[in-house]
Amino acid sequence: MNRERAAWLASFLLLAIAAFRSPSAAQRDSDYLFVRTLVDINRRVLNHYVEPISAGELEEAAINGMLNRLDPYTVFVPRDRRAEFDRMLEGTFRGVGIELDQLPSGAVQVVSPIEGSPAHRAGVMAGDIILKVNGESIEGLRLPEVIKRIAGELGTEVRLTVRHATGEEVELSMRREEIVVPTVKGFRRKADNTWDYYINQDPKIAYVRITQFTPSTHDTVRPILEDLLKDGMRGLVLDLRWNPGGQLDQAVQVVDLFLEEGVIVVTRGRSRPEDVRRATADGTLPYFPMVVLINEHSASAAEIVAGSLMDNRRAAVLGQRSFGKGSVQEVMPLEGDNGELKLTVAYYYLPLGRLVHRRKDAQDWGVQPQVVVPMDEATQRKVTMERLASERLLAPGTGPATAPALGADVQLQRAMETLILMTLIEQGPAGAPRPATSRVAGGLTQGGGAR
Repeated sequence: MNRERAAWLASFLLLAIAAFRSPSAAQRDSDYLFVRTLVDINRRVLNHYVEPISAGELEEAAINGMLNRLDPYTVFVPRDRRAEFDRMLEGTFRGVGIELDQLPSGAVQVVSPIEGSPAHRAGVMAGDIILKVNGESIEGLRLPEVIKRIAGELGTEVRLTVRHATGEEVELSMRREEIVVPTVKGFRRKADNTWDYYINQDPKIAYVRITQFTPSTHDTVRPILEDLLKDGMRGLVLDLRWNPGGQLDQAVQVVDLFLEEGVIVVTRGRSRPEDVRRATADGTLPYFPMVVLINEHSASAAEIVAGSLMDNRRAAVLGQRSFGKGSVQEVMPLEGDNGELKLTVAYYYLPLGRLVHRRKDAQDWGVQPQVVVPMDEATQRKVTMERLASERLLAPGTGPATAPALGADVQLQRAMETLILMTLIEQGPAGAPRPATSRVAGGLTQGGGAR
């Protein structure tokens, strides 16, 4: 073989080797080296660390150590906690559906049963004192131990002996179920425990609070708004304060109730195609003035709703700048049914292009209200306690619930005043509704309004 032929053959072999050692092959070599190193460290720690340590705990710590380099929303969900994690995403939990508190005397009191829960159907009332669980006295037990005794397997029965506010003692039986937590609420409870949605009667200004976006949110909100419109509602306060978010599809469907057209939200990621969600005319509710309340605890899907309605000039947004959680997590099952990975894969962008997510060292994030109304922490705590008191299910003959004081809730007070003004502008001096073209968030444009 002459020198030129040998050189040609050598070049061909080098090219062939290079072709077989593609980037994917190099990546596999890197993966194998990483796994070998990780296994080596794991074995040495298990065999030689000064204190005994669980292999399972060590493996989970290794995974979490890797994910800690990423954002706080990327998490590993072990197989034994997957059901609990899935229920949290769905806004459900297992039990009998009662909120409990322990009084200074040590007595365990029912704060409120959850509407429609096994406890509520069995006759447990707000203010009841729990005396026994399955016939055994709970006197002297701390609250966590009482909760543990009431909890149990799905479908099993539990008997609670309670003392009503009247002094009557009864034993109530109920079966543990999957409890769906109500996420759509009104202003206060009526005497029959239905919701009173109005914060003002003339003009009729309604109030609807969404605490989280779960699979039933849209289907719950729509009939409420339809009934309020039939009843002559003139304006709406949509309260998204303290709403941590939830399912994007539900947020999109809620926004679509108010828009005939336009972009609702855009999702973009490094390995994901751009996803543009648009409003559809089908099913859009008739126009009415609206103010959306947000604060620094409004996050994710709540920010999408507020920001989209503001960008589309459908509602005025009032309160304080939102949290800035605008990232998309995808739940990926791991091989071998070994749990799930909740991984951040994309970001949300509002219709006018604003990135919702608060990146590291960011100066601009979330949704900035058109009308900024601050509220300090002490006032927030007071407003929260009054709101909880107005939402509890009432014992027969004790209603209606006391309405939250608007004087303390300066944000809600300002929203109501704004809506009254907006309805007057809409009606016009002659009492006839103005043309739809003038209906632009009550005359408030993005970035305008008081500060």
